[in-house]
Amino acid sequence: MASKRERILIVEAAADLRGSLEELLRSAGYEVAVSESQAEGFKFIRDAGVDLLLLSADLADIQCCDALAEVKGNSLTADTRVVLLIRGGGTERARALELGADEVLSAPWEPAELLARVRAQLRGKHSIEELRDKTRIADEGREMAQTAFQALAVTEKLTRDAFSLDRALKIGVSALFAVALVIAGIFFLFSHRANKEANRAYSVIAQLERGVHRQEQLVAAARSARAEMQQSDVLVQKQQLQQQSEELRQKISGAEPGEVSSLRKQLAETTTRLQRVETESQSAEEVIRAYAPSVCLLHVSVSFIDRDTGRPLRYGGINPNGEPLQDSEGNPIYTLDGRAPEVRADFFGTGFIAGEGRILTNHHVVQPWWKNDELAAVLSQGLNPGIAELTAYFPDAAAGIPVSISQISEEADLATVKGDLSGLKKPILKLDGRKEAAVSGQTLLSLGYATGISAILARAGEDAVSDIAKTTGGNPKKVVDELLRRKLIRPLVTQGHIGDVLPDKIVYDAQTTSGGSGGPLINRDGEVIGVTFAVVRGFGGSNFGVPIRFAQPLLKP
Repeated sequence: MASKRERILIVEAAADLRGSLEELLRSAGYEVAVSESQAEGFKFIRDAGVDLLLLSADLADIQCCDALAEVKGNSLTADTRVVLLIRGGGTERARALELGADEVLSAPWEPAELLARVRAQLRGKHSIEELRDKTRIADEGREMAQTAFQALAVTEKLTRDAFSLDRALKIGVSALFAVALVIAGIFFLFSHRANKEANRAYSVIAQLERGVHRQEQLVAAARSARAEMQQSDVLVQKQQLQQQSEELRQKISGAEPGEVSSLRKQLAETTTRLQRVETESQSAEEVIRAYAPSVCLLHVSVSFIDRDTGRPLRYGGINPNGEPLQDSEGNPIYTLDGRAPEVRADFFGTGFIAGEGRILTNHHVVQPWWKNDELAAVLSQGLNPGIAELTAYFPDAAAGIPVSISQISEEADLATVKGDLSGLKKPILKLDGRKEAAVSGQTLLSLGYATGISAILARAGEDAVSDIAKTTGGNPKKVVDELLRRKLIRPLVTQGHIGDVLPDKIVYDAQTTSGGSGGPLINRDGEVIGVTFAVVRGFGGSNFGVPIRFAQPLLKP
């Protein structure tokens, strides 16, 4: 019997954002209702019921706070999970959680992360509901056992004078009761074991989701990355402005006299912007030719090993379509037994050739669980993460190159990996660890695979993304191999300025985001002065790089 589709209510006043959220959630298979009014939305929750409320909220609005308290304080709606979309940082998120929200995301949020958070909340909700059902069944079982005891006592009293019948009934009832005890014991043992494994599985799955890309998620993530790239990649901006300029010229040639003046003004503004971007893109193009071939996409596939038995966490089974078997709630089933494929979490980062046969990147890229609070939950469930595969993908290479960790820095978030790079014939990037190489206010170029494979897919176009998603089924490794085959792998190049140079970090504003970690920072002399290690959520803002001098001990022969 098919499981019921989860229902999500979106409450968002802005029509464009409301539409994009609805499209994203429907594409993920959810039943979606929308409302622009909080009052109307909360009435819908009371009357129709929903599994999850996705609320775009302003914490300064007292009506929003009261409404959140109303949802969580009403017995009819208390089980509804609430995910808040807010503006602000850690302080605002903490306040939202204190008000009763189950999850909080700060703008700008990423579609893949939003879907993962939604799924995690729904799994938690269903896990609690399942536990309640099992508790109810156990209570009913205990009531049945008590009834059996009482029936036995009554039977013994009524048949005390009929010895032979009494004995027969005692034997019969005792046998039935013994069977009932065995069944109850089996039930409780199975229930305890199932709960233990389910709890472990659900804590792990919350971490796995961000590495899993279903077909619809690939398309949604590529669309989001495409919009972000339009504001960050100078080469993309140049192409768009050139196209805009040509379209305006065509409009002017066929425009009415009254429209010509306005169109010429737009053309002049576009031309000015194009000239500025062309200057920036010239530097970017030179960097791409000289440096991009040596900047690789790192794919880290993490497996999970049970600490007690040493066995890997596996899927409970695979259906004829090659997908993991699911429980009644649509969640993948996990086990430590059998021979089904191992559960893997996929992470992406950036690296670059900085020595003979060695690639420089971040510690947290090659060991994604390092200082990762989310993956700490996995350790608490008795599972040890480990690297199942570590592969480097270079632009225009024929195949991915297996690599392994060489050294990890004890001073900074840096590491080197090694592999057979001899057949690549890629240049080693020049490093400059002098203090005067990084000066506040000077221009800087950042290279990296921001957003992982999403930005690469964004360059491919809508039709190509759909084809890749269908061909690979969303499997991350297959997706990267297909991107490599189509020669679509190349790093994103963004330009900005050095904001500050501190003893242990370089602060800069060249746009990047998750996935750009481990990428080189290039100064105006064309030399690597740092390695990106911390990025703000979304594109933009202040990002941080490790000064390249911290890498020099790792690169000694």
